[in-house]
Amino acid sequence: MRELTSVDEVRSASADDALIMWGAQGMKPGIRAWAAADAVAVAAPGLFRRDRIIVLGDPAPAAALVRHALAECGPTFRVLGDEHLVRALTERLPELDSYVTFDWMDTGGPIPPGPDGAAAADGRVTVRWLAPDEDPKVADLLEVASPTSWAQPGLPGVRRWAGAWRDGELVACAADAWSAPTVGLIAGVATAPAHRGRRYAEAVCRHVATALLAAHGRVALMVDADNHPPIRAYTRPGLTRRGIPAARLPDHAV
Repeated sequence: MRELTSVDEVRSASADDALIMWGAQGMKPGIRAWAAADAVAVAAPGLFRRDRIIVLGDPAPAAALVRHALAECGPTFRVLGDEHLVRALTERLPELDSYVTFDWMDTGGPIPPGPDGAAAADGRVTVRWLAPDEDPKVADLLEVASPTSWAQPGLPGVRRWAGAWRDGELVACAADAWSAPTVGLIAGVATAPAHRGRRYAEAVCRHVATALLAAHGRVALMVDADNHPPIRAYTRPGLTRRGIPAARLPDHAV
């Protein structure tokens, strides 16, 4: 087992895996990473509002890395990885419980051309980046459209918001949040209930994805695995799915 101390080491050990590189967050202070055989683990405190260990590779060396990372970093860290790997880890590390599965979706672009639904046809709709003083409008929209959204205005790591406006009303939003140098992340996607089904959120996601691809080279988001309408919307701009369960120590479920 060896500790990785640079982005280049993490990239080489993981074959530039998008999920691992997102977790590495440019190896900013507080991030730690290890490799053993073909396995890599990155421990990122406070990433997407939780302490997370992201792991990749064969189960045996990956289990050793996860055990080491938990001992080094503490029991509040949740373990994320591909579905087959997390299932194998919970068998090898019985202290871990798998508790949720979601989809990681990403693309290296380009975003394929396509209509933005009603947003393209409706001349009263404008999609743009929002100014910081418009954060209260985002908060109001999330309160009614997605009150459990992990991204909220003002949270550390949430950098900026984009929105679709129609007749002076913010009808959809999405954030650039917890992005890494080589992987931009979309979060906080929401549409006002009265305006759903018109692909306004897809229009905002296309706007954000295009900007993040230009800035980072890849773009990703996370979505509940059983939330089929947004998965379809995210697939249209070219994002591909990857099932990612999370596991945790049951005594540290908060």
